[in-house]
Amino acid sequence: MKKKNILWLYLFLLASTLDIFFVANGQSDQRFFTKPLIIPFLLAYFFFSTAQLKGVLLRKTMIAALVFSWMGDTLLMFPKLFLYGLGAFLMAHICYIVAFKVSQQQPFKVGRVNFIRLFFLNFPIYLFAAFVYFYIRGGLGEMKIPVIAYLIIIVMMATTARERFKNTNVISFWQVMIGASFFLVSDGILAINMFYQSFTESGVLVMGTYVIAQFLIVRGILAHIQYGHTT
Repeated sequence: MKKKNILWLYLFLLASTLDIFFVANGQSDQRFFTKPLIIPFLLAYFFFSTAQLKGVLLRKTMIAALVFSWMGDTLLMFPKLFLYGLGAFLMAHICYIVAFKVSQQQPFKVGRVNFIRLFFLNFPIYLFAAFVYFYIRGGLGEMKIPVIAYLIIIVMMATTARERFKNTNVISFWQVMIGASFFLVSDGILAINMFYQSFTESGVLVMGTYVIAQFLIVRGILAHIQYGHTT
């Protein structure tokens, strides 16, 4: 990873900080200039840091995930386009699922599966998703089916991140796992604010956890590329 690519991270940090500042101060109009820039800067960092992997599936799926995330960010700025923004992020998570799957040792190896053990390993993720759904279910209305579909996909994204344990290096696993967890938290806060009870701190919490999530996922995948399956 060339050091000059760090410039894109600084720009990502600047755009993210400004956007969160505008959220905290209720300056919605200024966010039209900051929010659409957050993911493109992170995408540029990943794109140039993986130039040597041109044509590789992992690179393609990560780029696609970031592009869909950017689309989701942009669409969600317009309340009437919420469903389209939700769809864009659903596609982003599907791309992340594929990326997390291929960024591990022997990703498609078929073996004996202990479903009881698997359930308990993933139980904290299931519990969080059930907790969020319990609170928002009464306010979903016509959005019930799209939100449930989205919830299932993001749970799959998080469980696929957990699946990488001991199938990649420690740095990559924890960065991706923590990033996926922050994504769950970010979307959970957004859902509770929209469909259960709004609260003033939600905007800052949603964007703060979201920015951390995207950053850690990108850094974690880059760590897998750089160090591979090492301890």
